[in-house]
Amino acid sequence: MTATTDRTTPAAATARHPGRVRASWLLVVLVALFAAMIASVVLGARDVSVSDVLAGVRGAQDTLARAAVAQRVPRTLLAALVGAALGLAGAVMQGVTRNPLADPGILGVNMGASLAVVTGMVSFGLADPTSHVWVAILGAAAAAVFVYAVGSLGRGGPTPLKLALAGAVTSAALVSLISAVVLARGDIASTFRSWQVGGVGGGSFDRITQVLPFLVVGAVVCAITARGLNSLALGDDLAAGLGERVALIRLGASAGAVVLCGAATAAAGPIGFVGLVVPHLCRLLVGVDHRRLLPFSALGGAVLLTSADVVGRLVARPEEIDVGIITALVGAPFFIWIVRRQKVRAL
Repeated sequence: MTATTDRTTPAAATARHPGRVRASWLLVVLVALFAAMIASVVLGARDVSVSDVLAGVRGAQDTLARAAVAQRVPRTLLAALVGAALGLAGAVMQGVTRNPLADPGILGVNMGASLAVVTGMVSFGLADPTSHVWVAILGAAAAAVFVYAVGSLGRGGPTPLKLALAGAVTSAALVSLISAVVLARGDIASTFRSWQVGGVGGGSFDRITQVLPFLVVGAVVCAITARGLNSLALGDDLAAGLGERVALIRLGASAGAVVLCGAATAAAGPIGFVGLVVPHLCRLLVGVDHRRLLPFSALGGAVLLTSADVVGRLVARPEEIDVGIITALVGAPFFIWIVRRQKVRAL
């Protein structure tokens, strides 16, 4: 009798044991998130050991360790929350529009929130951080509606390319408007210049407390619409034939994504490409079912943004590179790859 060798491919293993494979990937993502958060607390302009972290938590006499821990813990939590919000919002936007290029930054949603916050502070004297979140949500919603309306014009409706072009043009226009508003106020120009790039360096427990309720509400709304997003992937007509309320699903999912984007932008500035990169990678791990894709995208976004913040602190220390720059360096080539891939499929 000849011995046979088991050469089961990963794809065959996934098809044979899908639940086991997804559980394994969940464990991998959770371990990656834990490692990224530990690295975020330990690494920086002054590295501290794990024992130093524990000493800082206990309030030991090591002043430097205590100060490092006190500053980095809320920063790490804010990075994880903002990354989770952007990853989840990106997955929802791609599901709502059936557009693989959908992203809060590419579609101009983040810049709409930024313009609203800047205008509110400069023109109306808004100083309460909670009011910044409300204003950011309104600005994000207005930008999303405008981009979708412009991308829907002409023959073919809101195609991925038209939405991406409309979002890019809108983002460029909004950036110019933000600069015009800020330049008129030299006393705040330097502060807004750093915030406009996107970063979590100013993270604090107060800021987390102010945006956390909005993030929770947005995440819950998106989770409720997960099953409906699966139906939308089949097309509006077929989804309606299955008994789904297409308009209500699209409105609810969009509202949840807008709340997440507005709150994340108010807390950390307009950080781009997280919502583009993470959902695509998560689809490779767990498939296209939004009931699994959405939580994985949230975890993946937290891993990506926390890791990007650590990289930004290490590559230029003792100075720092804002996390928005790091995500752009990662996301821009990924965006070009997706565009070329979609172009090849269209041929």
